[in-house]
Amino acid sequence: MASRSVEDFCCPVCHEVFRDPVLLSCSHSFCTDCLQKWWKAKQTRECPVCRIRSLMLKPPRNLALKNLCEAFVQERDQRPSESLCSLHSEKLRLFCLDHQQPVCLVCRDSRQHTNHTFRPIDEAAQDHRGNLQRSLKTLQDKLEQCQTVKVQFDQTAEHIKVQARHTERQIKEQFKKLHQFLEEEEEGRMAALREEEEHKSQRMKEKMEALSRDIAALSDTVRATEEELRAGDVSFLNNYKAAVERVQQRPLLEDPQLPSGALIDQVKHLGNLSFNIWTKMRDVVSYTPVVLDPNTAHPYLRLSEDLTSVREGDKQQLPDNPERNRYYISVLGSEGFNSGTHSWDVEVGDSEEWTVGVLAKSVHRRGRVQPGLCGIWFCEGKYLAWQPRTTAIYIPLKKKVQRVRVNLDWIKGNLSFFDMETDRCLLNFEHSFTERMFPFISNVNNLPVKILPVKVSVKVEQSS
Repeated sequence: MASRSVEDFCCPVCHEVFRDPVLLSCSHSFCTDCLQKWWKAKQTRECPVCRIRSLMLKPPRNLALKNLCEAFVQERDQRPSESLCSLHSEKLRLFCLDHQQPVCLVCRDSRQHTNHTFRPIDEAAQDHRGNLQRSLKTLQDKLEQCQTVKVQFDQTAEHIKVQARHTERQIKEQFKKLHQFLEEEEEGRMAALREEEEHKSQRMKEKMEALSRDIAALSDTVRATEEELRAGDVSFLNNYKAAVERVQQRPLLEDPQLPSGALIDQVKHLGNLSFNIWTKMRDVVSYTPVVLDPNTAHPYLRLSEDLTSVREGDKQQLPDNPERNRYYISVLGSEGFNSGTHSWDVEVGDSEEWTVGVLAKSVHRRGRVQPGLCGIWFCEGKYLAWQPRTTAIYIPLKKKVQRVRVNLDWIKGNLSFFDMETDRCLLNFEHSFTERMFPFISNVNNLPVKILPVKVSVKVEQSS
């Protein structure tokens, strides 16, 4: 017992020695009355220390702790009273504010406490207890805040792993498509090479067979003629006419030579091979000038795998990171602009409520963003213009817009919106941009709003 301190026997709520202690499933103990009052005030049955929820309405009594507390109190009562002055053995009735210590009446009149200020011991204890409780409340609030942030940190750490695995799958899927394209392209080019090889080899074979037949026929004629020349005069003259006719029937119209284009056209197969393949890849890849950032998306939004379209869905458990939009069901582009001219096309389709525009970087993501938002808002069949430091302005449109083109000239301070089907300017206003502006999309509908890809062209320039 002597090795234990008084804190071991004090309730974490009232800070007094336990009275009829009960034990929670988290292993923390409290006075029965203290716990019930805490639960009633908080309106939830959670542990006052670790905040773990208790499933028991009436926790079991901690008899072992109760016995220890009773033994502690009995031992404490048998000790010399701490309420007597160690110098005068008088009861400590006052508290010296100058020395910050309890004193007796004799101490008050002593030379040591001349001109000091005193308070009754109970008043001083009440004041100091209140001060300590206020300091403790600050620490308790800080502890609760840290515990809340720790939960967010744990969620963020888990979400990082989920993001990494998801991104890894998408990277592999994209490379799988590219590999498949390259494999098919390789197979096609190898097939073309084999076809040309087979065709030209067959052609050369036919040429060689024809030439072999000509050589054999000529050889027979030469051999027969040579034999005639070696014959006697009478025999030679008798066969001369036939020999001459035989020789004249085998004239060579032209010298035999390799036909033009007999070799493999290596230039066709190898010339600018990688460039030609890269150019052809435009059919399987796409480029969008704006990519949506999932780390800014409201929990009710779902982004497509390629991060180009967004729709409303069920709420997701996402980290409450500073970049995330919480007030509006919206998402930002991954890249902001603080110079130059930029343009991107948005297909709003049949979504019943959407906003397309730009948002200033400095806007707080937890509150209303109207002061930093420039764009068009479609809601309940009406089109409204959001402009900085002004209320929404009605835009009279008769035909429903399906696709919107956004043009931002950051240098000149111009932002304009066009109906891509009619090329009509829907909204145009001047504003002096002073900070980075991010593409902004809000969609309160399960039909997607999509950033459209742009056509990619390849231009070859000769160096001077």
